This record gives sequence, C-alpha cells and structure tokens, in this order.
Amino acid sequence: MRSTDSAVHDRTLTPHPRALPGEKVDFGRPMLRMFGFRIDMRVVTSAGIITLLALACGFAGLMMGKFSLTPAEVFQGLFGAADKRIVNTVVGEWRAPRIIAGIVLGAGLGVSGAVFQSLTRNPLGSPDIIGFSTGAYTGGIVTIIVFGTSFVSTAAGAIIGGLLTAVIVYLLTWKGGVQGFRLIIVGIALTAMLNAFNTWLIMRADLDLAMAAATWGAGTLNGMGWSTITPAAIATVVLGLACGLFARDLGTLELGDDTGKALGVRNELVRAVLIVIAVALVAVVTAAAGPIAFVALAAPQIGRRIARAQGTSLLTSAAVGALLLVAADLVAQHAFGDIQLPVGVITVVIGGIYLIWLLIQEARKAS
Repeated sequence: MRSTDSAVHDRTLTPHPRALPGEKVDFGRPMLRMFGFRIDMRVVTSAGIITLLALACGFAGLMMGKFSLTPAEVFQGLFGAADKRIVNTVVGEWRAPRIIAGIVLGAGLGVSGAVFQSLTRNPLGSPDIIGFSTGAYTGGIVTIIVFGTSFVSTAAGAIIGGLLTAVIVYLLTWKGGVQGFRLIIVGIALTAMLNAFNTWLIMRADLDLAMAAATWGAGTLNGMGWSTITPAAIATVVLGLACGLFARDLGTLELGDDTGKALGVRNELVRAVLIVIAVALVAVVTAAAGPIAFVALAAPQIGRRIARAQGTSLLTSAAVGALLLVAADLVAQHAFGDIQLPVGVITVVIGGIYLIWLLIQEARKAS
C-alpha cells in the first residue's frame, strides 16, 4: 500500500533469495518512509526499548548512594524544587551530570563502533581494537604533561592524537584502497606500540601529572560535572548526527565497494569523512572520561542481534552503548561496597568476556 503522505508504511515484497520450496517466505520487514528515508520499524522499536532501559538505569543511579533518595525526591531535585537544599545539590550537581555523561558518551562510543565495524565489515573493527582510542589517549597524556589537566587542552590533544593515529593507520593500510582486515591488523600493531609509549610517558612524568594521567586513563565518570559534560555532550550529539547523515552511504558501503560505485557512492571520500567523524567521537569521549574500552566493540553487535538487522544500525548501536555504560557505571559504584571502581574496569571485564565469545563465534564460522 502506498500513498502520497510524508510518512507511509512500506513493506518489501521480495522473497529471501535462499528460500526453499515449502519454507515460510519472508516478505520483508515493516518500513516507514519519512523525509525521503526508509526507516526500519523494528530497529526504531528496539532502540526505543533499549533507551528506556538506559533511562531506568540512570534514574536508579540518581536514587542510589550513601545519601539514598526516593523517586519523588529525585524528581524534585532534578528541577531544583526539593525542600532540602542538599537534595537539589546531590541530584542536580553531583549525580545528574554523571548519568548524562554515561548516556551521551556511551551512545557516542556505540555510534563510533558501528561506523568502524561497517567500514571494515568485521565485528572486530572497533576504535579501541584498531588503535584510535589509544591514539586519543596518547594525545591526552602529552597535553596533560605539557599543559596540565585543563579539559580544553586535554580534549584538543585527544582529538589531535586520535586523528593522527587514524592518518597513520590509513596510510599504512592504503594499497589501491582500504581493506577492513588490513586496517584491523595495522591498528592492532600500532595500538601495541602506542601502549608502550604511553607507559614510558607516564613513567617519565612528574608524580602528580603521572597520577592524573593514570587516573584519567582508567576510564571513569567519577567527579563528572556540568563544566565537563556540557561541551562533551554537545560535541558528541553533533558528531553523532553527522554520522547519521551518512547512514545510507554507510549501509551501501557495507555491501562492498563495487556496489557502492554502482550506486553512485564516492567510496573513498565517504570512508575518509566517516573515519574523521568517528575518530573525533572517540576523542571527545576520551577527553571527557578517559579511554573506556569495549563499549564501541560490543554495542553495535548486540544492537544488531536485538534488532535482527541486516546491517549495523547507528540507532540501536547508540542505544546499546548508552545502556552498557550507564549499567557498568552502576556496577562500578555500588557493587563493591564503599569502593568505587572506574567504569573502565567494569567495561574491560565485560568486554573481555564478550571478545572471547566473539572470537569463538568467528572461528566457528571460518571452520
């Protein structure tokens, strides 16, 4: 059924090419046409449910802590209308920035991971595996040692470091084009060298600066305030929307360069622009909270499985990334009594388990 409205439901009627006689034929998925885009309704529904779960975890984070609050007090504190000033301070100044950081920065990591996994056509193609997160961390360490712990200088250093790493990896990978597997191998090698260089930098720095760099390098939302999260959130949203503008070309490139050329996509230009945007996303997150590992690796694949999408979805990747980071931060804060761990410790544990499972799955496919 079609109409001339700006938003109409559409359903693809092409049977699955591998359908056998007697099998149930898949007549496609419910689609929504809006502003010239085809939107998969299952993807939208899945992303909406995951986002609600992330918000629920965030609301729980606003309530939990040594100074526990009721849901009513949380709502009052969010609007600065609580009778007790301490409630307004705890909710509005201490906990809310942390929750916003977890949701927005987690979404940014999810989008960045989705871009790289689509470009490489490989579930291992995430910025922390390829080395762009490590490069951003290197740039941040250098600026901390040279200019101090200012957020502006650290952010600039992280962005420059991430982009320089991307350029090096891109040049070393280039051979008549960029192949995903070669990009991953070169990125892993460069990550190992950068990790060694980062350790040397920290060991050579003054004790105070070394401690600041090491704490920041663990990946943490502790001490997150509005002065830090506001510019980071704005930058993350803008860069995420910029990735969304290339979503159609990204999906086409996932089908292969030949298909992209046949459909009029300028492959290398689009790929280069998307790499720059995705690296900038990682760098902004790294500047605000340090290098948080494995969220960008796991979120796109989890979102893809939940939505049962044919390709990697930026929308579900962002939602799952937000949920993973907020949930991991809740565990880091409250699962170990009075000890508050950096959220990066929790994501490394979860991500390590997921990476082992992913490698086993890939080995089974190859055998």
